[in-house]
Amino acid sequence: MTPNMIKHTTIYKYLLIVILFISVNACKVPSMLPAPELKTIPNGYKNLSIVDSANIVKIKWNQFFTDQQLIALIDTALIQNLDVLTTLQEIEIAKNKVKLANGKFVPTINGGVNLAVEKVGRYTSQGAGDASADITPGNTVPELLPSINFGFQASWEADIWGKLKNEKQAAYLRYLSTEAGKNLVITNLIAEIAFNYYELLAQTNQLEIVRKSIELQSNELEIVKVQKEAGVVTSLAVKQFEAQLYNTQNLEFNILQNIVETENKINLLLGRYPQKITVDTKNILQTTPSIIKAGVPSQLLINRPDIKQAELELQASNFDIIAARAEFYPSLNIGSTFGFSAFKPSYLLRTPESIMYSMASDITGPIVNKSAIKAAFANVNALQIEAMYTYQRSIFNGFIDVSNQLSNLENLTKAHDLKLKEAIALTEAVDVSNDLFKYGKANYLEVMIAQKEALNTQLELIDVKKQKLQALTNIYKALGGGW
Repeated sequence: MTPNMIKHTTIYKYLLIVILFISVNACKVPSMLPAPELKTIPNGYKNLSIVDSANIVKIKWNQFFTDQQLIALIDTALIQNLDVLTTLQEIEIAKNKVKLANGKFVPTINGGVNLAVEKVGRYTSQGAGDASADITPGNTVPELLPSINFGFQASWEADIWGKLKNEKQAAYLRYLSTEAGKNLVITNLIAEIAFNYYELLAQTNQLEIVRKSIELQSNELEIVKVQKEAGVVTSLAVKQFEAQLYNTQNLEFNILQNIVETENKINLLLGRYPQKITVDTKNILQTTPSIIKAGVPSQLLINRPDIKQAELELQASNFDIIAARAEFYPSLNIGSTFGFSAFKPSYLLRTPESIMYSMASDITGPIVNKSAIKAAFANVNALQIEAMYTYQRSIFNGFIDVSNQLSNLENLTKAHDLKLKEAIALTEAVDVSNDLFKYGKANYLEVMIAQKEALNTQLELIDVKKQKLQALTNIYKALGGGW
């Protein structure tokens, strides 16, 4: 081996060492930020003394709610509600992203036609060669050379490091996440319709009570007027009874306005313009709530759509990390072409002379400028930790939500029982005061006070029962029922 060859061999050896060193450095992945530790969910709710795995979320919504008018409204909303329709489109978008990720596994094949005209300088290597060559026997290469090409091009990226596979898995998990998002929209929608329906039912019952009270007060006003003519009472008593009647009539119009607004809330949830909402005409006090079975807190991880959605997003972010790490490694791309090429259309299909093909592969990887890849990796890492915090927060929210609603229902039940006793006592007080007033043993102010307190208590009793039914609905929703 000559000294010159030894010198070149040494240069190539050092050059290879430098390339290998740079390649190894290029493949070095930055360290990941430490993930936070998830806190263990408690074994039970403090509001329940007995832990039982039985859970009301196993009951379908159209069996949990027994009011047929309410069920009909929910059925309509599930078809027409704009939030549900919007979520369905989000699911379609996520489904298409899965198809897009699947498409990256197969080669990309394109077909096309290319037309071109070329003139090269005569005093160039190509021009000098063309001037002395025949393009066909006896015909030299023309100075202005047309070119007609048609054929196919294919390219394919080999998934050596699993980047495409993990991108596909992340897209699929996000598709499942949108499905969980749809379930979340549905359970919120059902709960909101039930919440407003009970509001409307309570307002309807309150309106009936107020109208009965107006009728009663109108009759009493006429009696007081007769008594005034007989000199039993003064005009002050008449004016006091008139004022009380006006006050109750004003209350009627306030309730009517509230009914209209509540009906419109329900109509909006149903995706339609304002119209009359029919409610069950039975007294709200006769509506019997379902028996509460909250199960164990760990069931929230399965039943609550928001927790499931956050969990799927967390799993997708884990695959994002793996895919982002693969960006630091070299990638293998394979490309090929096949077709026909000629300078005249008549020669285009004259084979094998007009056939053209090629095949090439390249391995590329980041060497010098990796700041963009590092930034993308750090961003995905931060998003993964954010997804973990979001998942933990959704578990906290679910547990606290159930605890609050269980406590609320317990206190409302006690308040309802006391308010019912108060209403019964005041109703009896009205009867007693009326009898005493007829025999002159009670004045008109005592009668008016007894009537006003009885009316207010009856309205409050209906409001407490409404809140109790709404609390039951909220527990069903908080536990993850309805979808």
